[in-house]
Amino acid sequence: MDRYQHRKSQVLLKITTADGKPLKNVEITVKQIKHKFLFGCAEFSVVPFVNGEFSGELKEKAEMAFEKFVDLFNFATLPFYWGRFEPVRGKPDTQRLKNAAQWLKNAGFVLKGHPLCWHTVTADWLLELTNDQILEAQLMRIRREVRDFAGLIDMWDVINEVVIMPNFRKYDNGITRICRQYGRPGLVKMVFDAAREANPKSILLINDYVVSDAYEILIEALLDKGVKIDAIGIQSHMHQGFWGVEKTQEVLERFSRFGLPLHFTEITLISGKLMPPHIKDLNDYKPESWPSTPEGEERQAMEATLFYKMLFAHPLVEAITWWNFIDTFAWLGAPAGFITKDGRVKPIYNALYNLIKKEWWTGTQQLVTDQDGFVKVSGFMGEGYE
Repeated sequence: MDRYQHRKSQVLLKITTADGKPLKNVEITVKQIKHKFLFGCAEFSVVPFVNGEFSGELKEKAEMAFEKFVDLFNFATLPFYWGRFEPVRGKPDTQRLKNAAQWLKNAGFVLKGHPLCWHTVTADWLLELTNDQILEAQLMRIRREVRDFAGLIDMWDVINEVVIMPNFRKYDNGITRICRQYGRPGLVKMVFDAAREANPKSILLINDYVVSDAYEILIEALLDKGVKIDAIGIQSHMHQGFWGVEKTQEVLERFSRFGLPLHFTEITLISGKLMPPHIKDLNDYKPESWPSTPEGEERQAMEATLFYKMLFAHPLVEAITWWNFIDTFAWLGAPAGFITKDGRVKPIYNALYNLIKKEWWTGTQQLVTDQDGFVKVSGFMGEGYE
């Protein structure tokens, strides 16, 4: 049995002349040009790169990296962390992000914005406001971004890591304050409603790293409350080691019960020393250096291949996003990317390229039309064949 059969389809095409006459017994060439499935990656250095802010060696390395990036992926996540996007109230970084979004869209990418509401990296100036004013500013911010980027970005992580949001005590912030006041379901409904109102055509996600039953219970409560969640975002930052087959299958099974599309939104597998298991908050691990190693790179490639195969085989998974592409800009300084700090391509790139663009790709087919000009085309689902 073909475990990827649900990713394939068959279509009957009629080949005609310009005036509509069928072309009989004519040989045609068919080849896939794009996947329907969203194979994605986050690489936030695309923003300064596209806006001409790199120079010298850094620019040369970025040019090479983004050539590889565009060749492999069809889906990208762009950063909308409020504290960085609008550090000064009323002065959002809209144009730089639009430039990056347009560049990626021109390269054929589907885009997602991340995140619209989060208690971390949020705007410090919110602390000067009352809770009612914070909520008003948050909803206004969501409407503004979703409207401003409609047509460029039509998919959003609307709210991020809400399971821990009201209990977050590492530092004071405006979003935790309003989550405590309005409750998780109340806040989630308001932010989803604001995003939906701003762009009814947008695809809206909830996103979390918590994959315990606490996330399931929250999703169930939201659905009962009438919140329309278009896809469930599942983070899988595996700095402390690969989940393995059993845990991955268990997570897939539990979150499949909602019948909603599943997006694996933030995947990390590192190519160096694993983070010690006693670290509770990944942000607390700050080694002097965290190099990529030959044995780590082989492990990363092998584990990523297995993980992608399991996710692609599951019928509810619609998107996979790696976090991030280049080690130089990786979260926590971890060797998590496909490209090392010195610009070398790691084995993971070729391993996933062989899956995405070879094993899961419909290659060139030479077909012949029948007496009525019809031809059957079979292959992996995509946006177009030429």
